Amino acid sequence: MSDVLDELKWRGLLANSTDEEALGAHLDAGPVTFYVGFDPTAPSLHFGNLVQLVVARIFQRAGHRPLLLVGGSTGMIGDPKESGERVLSSPEVVAARVERIRTQVARFIDLEGPEAARLVNNLDWTGPMSVLTFLRDIGKHFPVNRMLARDVVRNRLEEGISYTEFSYVLLQSMDYLELFRSHGCTLQFGGSDQWGNITAGVELVRRAEGERVHALATPLLTKADGTKFGKTESGTVWLDAEMTSPYAFHQFFLQAEDEKVVDYLKVFSPRGRDEIAELERQVREEPHRRAAQRALADDVTALVHGEAERDAAVAAGQALFGQHDLAELPESVLSGVVSELGGVEIDVDAGWPSVAEVLQAGGVVASRSAGRRAASEGGAYLNNRRASDGDAPLTPEDLLHGRWVIVRRGKRTVGAVTIAGA
Repeated sequence: MSDVLDELKWRGLLANSTDEEALGAHLDAGPVTFYVGFDPTAPSLHFGNLVQLVVARIFQRAGHRPLLLVGGSTGMIGDPKESGERVLSSPEVVAARVERIRTQVARFIDLEGPEAARLVNNLDWTGPMSVLTFLRDIGKHFPVNRMLARDVVRNRLEEGISYTEFSYVLLQSMDYLELFRSHGCTLQFGGSDQWGNITAGVELVRRAEGERVHALATPLLTKADGTKFGKTESGTVWLDAEMTSPYAFHQFFLQAEDEKVVDYLKVFSPRGRDEIAELERQVREEPHRRAAQRALADDVTALVHGEAERDAAVAAGQALFGQHDLAELPESVLSGVVSELGGVEIDVDAGWPSVAEVLQAGGVVASRSAGRRAASEGGAYLNNRRASDGDAPLTPEDLLHGRWVIVRRGKRTVGAVTIAGA
């Protein structure tokens, strides 16, 4: 059996395959060209897409050749959702997203060398195709009864599903056929929620070309209670630093549950089996140290944003609780901190607020009187400096980068305030 499949199994990244033994033999026989696709249904890839990029890296480093597909055509249709019809984006919006996502995926794979990856866009072969050609050459291979049996279609039949979304499986399947013909691609993978679309592509290649190709699916990551993993209270965890700051990204992974953190390390961390086994021991015997969570957050942030942004995110987290000087944080990093803390804004045109008012506005105390009491008792901090007078007004010297104040009560309760008009 191929070493790459053994690694995928150990990392918990193999949920389904068309024929595992045949796939292993195929991988062992020589370099395989594979593909994984990403639809531009949003301006950025999100955390869930990262699993597929990690798998692509594993295959490429094992000597196989990646095709990373960004769906310029499938992105204009959208895979059917359980909740109802998608709102279709304009061709101009989809095209702009395609370019952004192409830039993102290129960061995770090598574009040079003997196993150089290629970026492809399915609009290149679907755009010029006529409706008649599509129906004759592709549609004739899809029995409607099998399409109706798909779970998402069956669940949508009562409330209705458009022909547009109903036909999505044909478009995605055609990608596999085109890449088989033009690049010799013989392996597709994706998330297990795409297994129906993926196997439909395998079947299309068999029907149209009489050839056997392969597929595998990765499991969907879940929390310890079985619910979907990958979102924060404020929404999706994006790979774009402008949509989810490196600080917020790092903090998200720091909150991983003890029961699941080792599973996430196996998926996202480049650490070897012995090192992850040691972290697993620490989770079991010394959970209070949260060594595995720190390793996970550091590794994933470095993977997505680079080591410099990882280091800045770590420094920001430490600075919030007095271990480093907040004033030394770059403006871009502090902006991410303030955004994550959900800081409110105070306009000083009508006068500068007091320390107690700022503590309340930052959400670390319930009222101004509580703010004054926290200050008098020595438990109130502005930018990590103790503030003993709750009635003292804020001054321009108290602002970080001329507009922010980080407030803290005690050791762990932290908030942020943005000052306007200063």
